[in-house]
Amino acid sequence: MNFDFSALLVFLTFVSGFIWLFDSLFFAPGRRVDQSVSDKATTNANDEKEEPKLPLLVEYAKSFFPIFLIVLILRSFIFEPFKIPSASMMPTLLIGDFILVNKYDYGLRLPVLHTKFWENKKPERGDIVVFRSPENPAIPFIKRVVGLPGDKIAYYDKTLYINDISVTQILNGRYNAVGAGKEMDGVSLRLENLGNIRHEILIDPDRRSQELETRVPESHYFVLGDNRDNSRDSRFWGFVPDENLVGRAFMIWMNWDGKNGGVDFSRIGTIIE
Repeated sequence: MNFDFSALLVFLTFVSGFIWLFDSLFFAPGRRVDQSVSDKATTNANDEKEEPKLPLLVEYAKSFFPIFLIVLILRSFIFEPFKIPSASMMPTLLIGDFILVNKYDYGLRLPVLHTKFWENKKPERGDIVVFRSPENPAIPFIKRVVGLPGDKIAYYDKTLYINDISVTQILNGRYNAVGAGKEMDGVSLRLENLGNIRHEILIDPDRRSQELETRVPESHYFVLGDNRDNSRDSRFWGFVPDENLVGRAFMIWMNWDGKNGGVDFSRIGTIIE
């Protein structure tokens, strides 16, 4: 079962806010009256009046509501953190990378419901996007956009074709893998020119490729992992609908790989391209 943190955050924000508001409207006025009567009976006119003591539940709700609300706004509409669990985006993203995802680039959506209420930009070819899996929307995936709506996409002999034009790959030597991604050590490292984005990919000559030819429907995107022979992506399960988009990955803020000695400080702050 996948834990839905967004739903929990919405629930905590609503409950704490409701408790605080309900108490302010119906119970707080009575406490202030009782406190005023008590002050008149026990203190001199020059003594400072004490504020009525809040019930413990209300005190917690009043303290935590602003925190829950700020985190909900930041996480739902600004930035959301994710951890990379697999090798499918190597060498761009490594197992153990913690990334930040821009939530407003592709429009703002309501938390939990995922309904878009504000339009912004559309994904561009080469963007690395986080999205809810078309097979199981509860699971977030991360891949690179290679096909836009209307594009003809083909993948043959480990080469990507967009609208019948092959995407250039330049051999860049042997990939030296470490840590949790060690299984990819020795595969072919290549530079791929994808529009204005020049990025690295991995090709394993010993693995069989999933080949296909297709046309991207409207409001859908074709995505691939940069680790082309070790990624389940649009070649296997189809297109990503616009409503499944979460945001654009833009920065690595932490890396932790226990199989590579822990924190890799050289990756912290890396801009994702």
